[in-house]
Amino acid sequence: MANQPNKTIKRAKQKRVVESGRIYISATFNNTLVTITDEAGATLVVSSCGMHGFTGTRKSTPYAGTVTTEAALDKAKEVHNLRKLDIYVKGIGPGREASLRAIRGSNLEIGKIVDVTPIPHNGVRPPKLRRV
Repeated sequence: MANQPNKTIKRAKQKRVVESGRIYISATFNNTLVTITDEAGATLVVSSCGMHGFTGTRKSTPYAGTVTTEAALDKAKEVHNLRKLDIYVKGIGPGREASLRAIRGSNLEIGKIVDVTPIPHNGVRPPKLRRV
C-alpha cells in the first residue's frame, strides 16, 4: 500500500454546442475584457488583452481590443459552434468601438447591441466646505 502511485482521473471537457449566446465587452481605460456566455449566462470563453501578449500601455489600444475579440470569437465558433450573438458593452475605453468592429466583421448574426455602462444617479457626497 505504501508504494502505490497516486491515480488522478481527468475528465474530458464536454464540447457543448451552443447556437446562440451573449458577448460581454468590458472596455476600461487600461484593458479590454471579453466574455462569451450561453443564453443562461454560463461562461464559454474568456479573453483579455493580457492573454494575447499585450502588456502595459499596449493593452489599452484599439488594436489589442480587436485581437482579443477576434480570438474569443474564433474559439467560440470552432469549439461551441456559435452562430448568433447579443452584445452587451460596458465602459468607455479605447477597445470598445474596435471590439464592435471585429464582431461585425466575423460573419455572426447579431441580435441586439446593449450599452450597460453604469451611470451614477446622484454620485458621492461632496466634501465639506473649506473654512479659512
